Amino acid sequence: MPTSHSTSPGGVSGPAMRDHLVFYLNGQRHTAGASEATLTLSEYLRDGHGSAGRLCGTKIACAEGDCGACTVLVGKPVPGEDRLVYETLDACIAFVFQMDRRHVVTVEGVGGKPETTPATRLTPPQQAMVICHGSQCGYCTPGFVMALHGLAEAASQDVPPKGYSEDELRLGLSGNLCRCTGYEQILEAGRSLAAQTVGPLDQRYDAAAICADFAQLGETSVRLGGSNAPPNGAPNGSIKVLTKGPAHDAAATSGGIFLPATLDELLTHRAAYPSARLVSGATDLGVQRNHRKITIHDVILTTRVPELDRLEVQDGVLHVGAAVSWSRLEAFTRELLPAYHAILTRFGSPQVRNAGSLVGNLANASPIADSIPFHYVACSTLELASVRGVRSVPIADFYQGYKQLDLAPDEVITNLATPLPTQDVALRLYKISKRRDMDISTVTMAFWIERKKDRIDSVRLAAGGVGPTVVRLPRAEAALRDGEFTLEAMRAAGRLAREEITPLTDVRGAAAYRLQLVENLFAKCWHELAGTAAVRA
Repeated sequence: MPTSHSTSPGGVSGPAMRDHLVFYLNGQRHTAGASEATLTLSEYLRDGHGSAGRLCGTKIACAEGDCGACTVLVGKPVPGEDRLVYETLDACIAFVFQMDRRHVVTVEGVGGKPETTPATRLTPPQQAMVICHGSQCGYCTPGFVMALHGLAEAASQDVPPKGYSEDELRLGLSGNLCRCTGYEQILEAGRSLAAQTVGPLDQRYDAAAICADFAQLGETSVRLGGSNAPPNGAPNGSIKVLTKGPAHDAAATSGGIFLPATLDELLTHRAAYPSARLVSGATDLGVQRNHRKITIHDVILTTRVPELDRLEVQDGVLHVGAAVSWSRLEAFTRELLPAYHAILTRFGSPQVRNAGSLVGNLANASPIADSIPFHYVACSTLELASVRGVRSVPIADFYQGYKQLDLAPDEVITNLATPLPTQDVALRLYKISKRRDMDISTVTMAFWIERKKDRIDSVRLAAGGVGPTVVRLPRAEAALRDGEFTLEAMRAAGRLAREEITPLTDVRGAAAYRLQLVENLFAKCWHELAGTAAVRA
C-alpha cells in the first residue's frame, strides 16, 4: 500500500500527508493512487478497477450529468456519529479523487443481504418498477432505481420516517430521463413507495466499521502525483487583512491532485501552483473533461477545508462558504429566502446540486448563471484569500468582462456574504428557459423593491443572459425610485431596460426575444406583487 509522507505542499515541514485515496464501494474497501484518481467515477466502476469487477449497472448516456443514467449513492460520515448520510450523484461527471473517505453504492449494491436467494434480492424500488411496468428499454432503469433509493434514504432521516410528497417525488426524479416516455409508470412506482419504509443502507452495510476506518485515517491532506516541491515554495504564513495586492508570480508547475485539510495548506498550495484548477463539485469540470476540452492533472479540491464549510446567518447577513453544496443551501433557504429557494430547485438536478456549489457557479462567471442576479441586487460581497491576506470585493466589481474576474492567480474565494432582505423588501427572481427543469436559462432577472405604501422607496434590478456579464439596470431603477408602484410605471421602466441591455442571438433565443422578455418581466413582477393576477413564476 502507498505510504504517507510529511512534506507540505509548499515544501515545508507539516503534518503527515497521505499519498493515496481510501473509499468504500458496495461495502468493500478500495485504495487508489494518482493514475486512478483522475478517472471519472463511472469509468472506475464500469472498467473494473479495484476488486469489485465491472459494475456496468451504472450506465453512461449523455456524459454531461443531464440524464441520470449513471446515478449512484455516495455516503458521507456524520461528524461524531457512527452513520453515513447518502446522496445521489452523477458518476459520469464525478471524479475518483472526490470519493476519498466516502462510501459509493451502485445499483448492484442496494439489494438484500448477499446470502439471500436471487428471487428475494430485489429492493422495494426495484420491485415497484417491476410491478408498475416502469422499465421499458431498461437503459435508464438503474438510474431511476438509484434516484428512488435516494428519496427513500432522505425520508429515512426523519423520525419517524414520513415518506415523501408528490412534489418531492417529481423533484427527486427531475435529474433522470426516460427515452421511452415511460414517466407515468415510473412516477406510479415512486408513489407506491412513498408510504413504505425502505431499509436504509446503514442496515445493509456496517456503517460503524466504515466510519471507524475513516476516523483512523484522520483529517490529513492527500496529495497524488505532481512534483515533490515547487521551485518557488510560498511561505505558510498567517492571514492578514489587506485591501488590494499584486498577483503572485509563482511559477506554474504541476501540483498533482491535492486535497488540503486546512485553509493554510490550501492557500500555500494555491500560491505555489496558481494554474491548478480549484474544484468543489466538479460538475462543470467533468463535462469539459468528457468533451475532451481539458485534461485533469493539476487540481485542488476545496471540500475538505472546514473554514469553507460555513453556512450561517450572522447579524442579518447570509454567509456561504466555498465548499457548501447547492443542496445544503437549498434546504437552508427554504424558509429564509423562499424566492431564492424556488430558483435553486430549478438549478440542475438533485444529483448536480448534491455536488455543485454556489461559489463554483460564481467563479465560472457565466452571464446566464441562475444565482448571480439575486446576489447583484442583494449587494453580496466575495471574500478572497491568499497567502498575502484577505480582501473583500463587491460582486458587481468582481465581474470585469466575459469570464474576466477580479481574482488574482493565487487567490481563492472563501466566502460569499449576502445581506438578507428586510420585511419591507419584495424580492422576485425569474428564470426563463425552454423547459422548467434541467435547462440553461434564456434570461434571468432579479427585482429588489422596497415600498412605503404605494410608493417605491428603493429598487435594484439585475438581468442575466443579456450581455457578457449579469448587469444592473440603473436607468430603469432611477425611473422607478421615489415613484408610485403602478403597472404603467413598471411598463415604462421595462421599456427603459430594453435600452440598457445588449443580448445576443443564440440557440436559446433571438436578441429581439430576449429584449421582449426583459420588458415583459416588469409587468409580470407588478402583477405578482400587486396580487391582481395569479401568474406562475
